[in-house]
Amino acid sequence: MPENLRIDKYLWAVRIFKTRTDAAQACTAGKVQVNGYNAKPSKTVNPGDLLAVRKGIALFSYKVLGLTEHRIGAALVPQFLEDCTPEEEKEKFRSPMLAAVPQRDRGAGRPTKKERRMMGALLSFLEED
Repeated sequence: MPENLRIDKYLWAVRIFKTRTDAAQACTAGKVQVNGYNAKPSKTVNPGDLLAVRKGIALFSYKVLGLTEHRIGAALVPQFLEDCTPEEEKEKFRSPMLAAVPQRDRGAGRPTKKERRMMGALLSFLEED
């Protein structure tokens, strides 16, 4: 078991992000904080550190319990990570209206070029936050 570990590798290993590249990009974009400070992908994380990860409009909070270099199964995540996220933040992430995920009525067909541009502008605006 390592003493310390890169934050991008840790976030990937405990299944917060699907790929290590996604974790590194989130760090670079300022969406990951370690103990209240923005973290670069190379920042080391230690047991006891507090993590804050922004996904969309929700801010998830975690406490590091242990370190692992290898991606673990979902059942083992609670041994390495404690979820401290308030329930209202989890609801923000789950709610399709607050997450602003474009949805179309069934049978409405493909979006027009104008609609696609509007959806793209909305999604890029949400990514900036």
